[in-house]
Amino acid sequence: MVHIHYMKYRRFIVHRLKESLKDTPVVLLNGPRQAGKSTLVKHIGNELGNARYITLDDFTVLAAAKKDPEGFVRGFDGLLIIDEVQRVPDLFLAIKRTVDEVRRPGRFLLTGSANVLLLPHLADSLAGRIEILPLYPLSVSEIYGEHTNLVDRLFSTAEFDLPAFRMLPHDSVSDMLIRGGYPEVIERVSPTRQRAWMQAYITTILSRDVRDLSAIEGLSQIPDLLSVLATRSGTLLNYSELSRATGLTMSTLKRYFRLLEMLFMVHTVPAWARNRSKRLVKSPKIFMIDTGLLCYLLGLDVAGLESNKNQLGKVLETFVLNECLKATSWSNSLVRLYHYRTSIGSEVDCVLEAADGRVVGIEVKGAARVVSDDTRGLQALRGSVGDKFVKGLILYQGEAVVPFSDRITALPLLEKT
Repeated sequence: MVHIHYMKYRRFIVHRLKESLKDTPVVLLNGPRQAGKSTLVKHIGNELGNARYITLDDFTVLAAAKKDPEGFVRGFDGLLIIDEVQRVPDLFLAIKRTVDEVRRPGRFLLTGSANVLLLPHLADSLAGRIEILPLYPLSVSEIYGEHTNLVDRLFSTAEFDLPAFRMLPHDSVSDMLIRGGYPEVIERVSPTRQRAWMQAYITTILSRDVRDLSAIEGLSQIPDLLSVLATRSGTLLNYSELSRATGLTMSTLKRYFRLLEMLFMVHTVPAWARNRSKRLVKSPKIFMIDTGLLCYLLGLDVAGLESNKNQLGKVLETFVLNECLKATSWSNSLVRLYHYRTSIGSEVDCVLEAADGRVVGIEVKGAARVVSDDTRGLQALRGSVGDKFVKGLILYQGEAVVPFSDRITALPLLEKT
């Protein structure tokens, strides 16, 4: 049985997780290490009862799973929770066989710190039997404790006249960005201790998880690549430029980049185009998964962030994009995330598109004022989609709500202290 486990932060994806277990044999909670997956699945197991929790981070358990994967997953009638399932890939086939023999919902709840969607042979083995849900570091609304369905608010035709993101009363904007969303970092008040956690986190992932996924010899080169990618968070993915900057060959660079994607250190956001086939040929943007991680890799403290407007703009864009990504994971609507860039250079940082083709555009500014030229990208996007354009927001560091033109408004980015 799962022991009672206290969950300090309410995770908004919990309702989707419970619903999935009611009608799906295998549910996988996928996301970065230390984002809170273990805490959440223990909480779920305790609520449901008749659940058994095992983790493959335990060396003895890991050895048993590797030796006899099928025996490992048999013989338990309730919900079997397996933490860090990617450490034994053979378990996926063993689970498939077990589910095919006795097909009922809620048999397995798995967690993984490697993105199985980028490991298709694993995901394919459970096709039709598994639902994969993402769990990212905490959103601002989860930290604050207020369930704000950001995606639903954005797509509502009602006036969006409140600050886009809530924040803790004692935080400054810079404090919040540098801390990020990993639960353990949030609990550390001292910036020195926060940086120590980040250093240990990166070391653990690059020394153990990379080895688990790929027998490579470039462990000294991957941290350098990660640092280079941090300087390019919010920019177009350009392998040729990255190859020159890192000295890595194109094939090696792509392999290392894919590993960092698998481990949820970085992610890419595709380009939006009215013609869906064109989206595949346009360059995606790179983003770090967490602003705390980004600031650590950039060597930024509060003073450094506040004195460098260019860096602040980069970090704010990463913050907004990630908050939107988190919100799509628990939204009742199917919404996908894109960026927008025209051939003449008009850009929108974040484009959310609903399944019915409705679109919301968000432009992020680190400045405290907005001028009409800042609306150019949103106007181009509005022109592309016409009536499907719900609204365009320019999130900035000022305090006033300023309507600029039809369905385009400047809005304070954060609720200030």
